[in-house]
Amino acid sequence: MKQQRAKRKPTTFQALLPIVSMFVILGIGYGVLKLKTEPLILIASIIAGCVAYSLGYSWKEMQDAIVEKIASTMPAMLILWSVGLLVGGMMFCGAVPMIIYYGVQIINPQFMLVTSFLGAALLSLVTGTSWGSAGTIGVAMMGIAGGLGVSLPATAGAVVSGAFFGDKLSPLSDTTNLAPMAAGSELYEHIKHMLYTTIPATLVALSVYTFMGINNPVGTTESATAELMKQQLSEMFTFNPIILLPMVIVIVGSIAKWPTLPTMVSAGFLGIFLGVVVQGFSLNDGFTVLVSGFDVTMTNFGGEPSAEIIRLLNRGGITSMMSTSTLVFAAMCFAGIINVSGMLNTVLELLLKRIKSTTGLICSTIAACFTVALTTGNSYLSILVPGQLFKDAYPQKGLAAKNLSRTLEDSGTVLVPLIPWSAAGAYMAATLGVDVLDYLPYAILCYTGIIMAVICAITGFGIAKDTSNTAISSNSLPEAEACNV
Repeated sequence: MKQQRAKRKPTTFQALLPIVSMFVILGIGYGVLKLKTEPLILIASIIAGCVAYSLGYSWKEMQDAIVEKIASTMPAMLILWSVGLLVGGMMFCGAVPMIIYYGVQIINPQFMLVTSFLGAALLSLVTGTSWGSAGTIGVAMMGIAGGLGVSLPATAGAVVSGAFFGDKLSPLSDTTNLAPMAAGSELYEHIKHMLYTTIPATLVALSVYTFMGINNPVGTTESATAELMKQQLSEMFTFNPIILLPMVIVIVGSIAKWPTLPTMVSAGFLGIFLGVVVQGFSLNDGFTVLVSGFDVTMTNFGGEPSAEIIRLLNRGGITSMMSTSTLVFAAMCFAGIINVSGMLNTVLELLLKRIKSTTGLICSTIAACFTVALTTGNSYLSILVPGQLFKDAYPQKGLAAKNLSRTLEDSGTVLVPLIPWSAAGAYMAATLGVDVLDYLPYAILCYTGIIMAVICAITGFGIAKDTSNTAISSNSLPEAEACNV
């Protein structure tokens, strides 16, 4: 019988080596050389694997950890694929083209960014899903922006900001419920406490979007593009309110808390049915759309579609999300190895040792969320792991638990869509058709909330004291083993 190797706790150098290596590899490979992200993350995973092996972990243990991480992402992956199916169905029945057609007539180009933010924010607030908001109203807003000549990266950033506004504040959102669970606070107290940072961040975002719109007038070229788009869309599709049913089903299903996957798949198939009945498209093309996405050649349009029409409508289908899935699986290889070997916990423990004040505690929590988010690309882990680590530290400093849950959302939930190799970042890029690094500067809410959290920590504004008189000893801070998620 083969003797099991003794395992050792990683030193600071060993724990930091894979994480720093990944930042360097991605910074140079992706940021400078524009190499594909997946191989770069796998190289970082190999480095992490070598360190883990030197600590006594076998390949079998690392493989099991990777499989466990990938298994934990499968619910999100299934939703990701169903969104691709849904987008294809909504293109096929004409729902998204109809919104684009009327949107370019109604929306003032100068307020396109503000409208994109508010539309995505409202939908995500009532449904609790940032992904669903981006995949429905977000796709439509991108089409309208293209017709009006408004910057697509800026529009995508406004959509992402709005989508994650609701993801933070909606009681229907999974992360909004997860943060108070991890921190030990109460849901609605948590939501009210987030207003201290979210409302100022929202006002900043709306001010910037308004300023950008007013100072970016649209000329005759963009107007001609919009007119051409309207003409071609009206020739390709028959517009009827009934074709909006798939989108209505998704919204109602989110509010009523219907199971996400069957709701989206059903709405996608309904889109195909309406495309055949209302638009007169073929059933064979409809089933092709579900897998490979919509193509304007499937319509009865006899002319030459404009480049804008092709770029905006040729999308959707399950296969459109496969590159995103591959990226997430590669990220889970790295996350599984550094988690099972204790490297991530060692880094987080270093942060705890430097806490000396309220400001230090909140900034350390932010840094921990950054570390987990950047190394795992997982919004749930960026909430759960720091939540477990700091759960006892806040009452020890006389702070209410809702300070922790708010900080987890301010620096965990909203950071993930700004990371190209995360599931949320890859999804937003694939759905909106804009690279993460291109829309990142315009996703203002996603980083101004973090700035507001730091300001609150420094000034004491919006910092709630613990009134439970719960005495917690310094020895009750969580151990590294308790942080494995």
